[in-house]
Amino acid sequence: MTRYLEAYEGIVGAPVINRLRQLGKGLAGKRVVHVNSTREGGGVAEILDWMVPLMCDMGIDARWEVIQGTGAFFNVTKSIHNGLQGYPAAITPAGWETFLGVNRQNHALLGELLEEADIVVIHDPQPAPLLKLCEKRKGKWIWRGHIDISHPYRPVWKELKPFLESYDASIFSMNDFAHPLPHPQFIVPPSIDPLSDKNCDLPFSELEEVRARFGLDPNRPLVTQISRFDRFKDPVGVIEAYNLVRKIIPLQLVLAGGGATDDPEGKAVLDEVTEAAANDPDIHILLLPPDAHRTINALQRLADIVIQKSTKEGFGLTVTEGLWKGKPVIGGDVGGIRRQVVNYHTGFLVNTPEGAAHRIRFLLHHAELRKEIGVKAKEFIRENFLLTRQLQEYLTLFHEALRGSDERRFYV
Repeated sequence: MTRYLEAYEGIVGAPVINRLRQLGKGLAGKRVVHVNSTREGGGVAEILDWMVPLMCDMGIDARWEVIQGTGAFFNVTKSIHNGLQGYPAAITPAGWETFLGVNRQNHALLGELLEEADIVVIHDPQPAPLLKLCEKRKGKWIWRGHIDISHPYRPVWKELKPFLESYDASIFSMNDFAHPLPHPQFIVPPSIDPLSDKNCDLPFSELEEVRARFGLDPNRPLVTQISRFDRFKDPVGVIEAYNLVRKIIPLQLVLAGGGATDDPEGKAVLDEVTEAAANDPDIHILLLPPDAHRTINALQRLADIVIQKSTKEGFGLTVTEGLWKGKPVIGGDVGGIRRQVVNYHTGFLVNTPEGAAHRIRFLLHHAELRKEIGVKAKEFIRENFLLTRQLQEYLTLFHEALRGSDERRFYV
């Protein structure tokens, strides 16, 4: 999709757009390559989908490459992902060799492009070894960690850390996720694209079409969680909260999301969620295709309350999406959600299904408060979590990296 900066002027104002243009001038013609492990599904792919075109609109030679992997590779990288988030994942020497072997294969495909680039941004651990394989690299390499690695399972971190130490800089979403590494570290929270199909305004008729398509009752409250079927998103805990609330208030629950090609656990988690729902007709479990952005948009807008009861979360884009649509969000009191949900102001932070149920009941009993929170929530996102802020911080970081200073500054 082609995107142009000027399209966002009506939302963030001309000064913001002018500032981005000025930052972009100094990077015109520079080759910037982003590398991750999936083209669709998950927040990283969504961010790159808007970021790369906007960088191109500013004259930067920006590209987005996706590494190719096998089932065995993605099983290992899922274990690495879980281990970095604190789960005691066991990875055998053969597993680490699979991790390296697939990266060697991808180096054969991408090595020349990456070695010639001015800036390479490697997203998450899957492609992290590419740096050591690119022995003739000319530019600066930055590792972007998107997940909560504040308390990693030590054996996994110990194996991965040597791949990260050679980078020129790292980016994390929160101070808590930074670790002692021999290079500058930057804090850049993610953001959403307010003009994307996922977040743009929708006509009333489209909302009603989605409501009818999934058999949602307009006369009963609706609580919605949008996320991949991942145990760290705690979908079963959301069902437990729903079951507590429905004893007092008749309501409906939507658990909707898609899969990601780099997540082999999705099917198993979906089966667990289906079993927990126990054929309750008011629990709508929706496995949506990767391009169902407008459907997700509509489900969030139809909701009375958006929930994201994660037990680990680097940063919940679905939290930001819900707040942008003027909904109070009940989020897990973890990771990046703490930056997005301002307790008692844009929603509530919870730790248990019982806590989530308590807040759902409270909000459903206070319609005017839901509206007040929704107004504050949207403005909070406009000021802090739209793409123009993230783009400005990335461009500033690129300037800093290319300046070649020997000084070591830690922005954590």
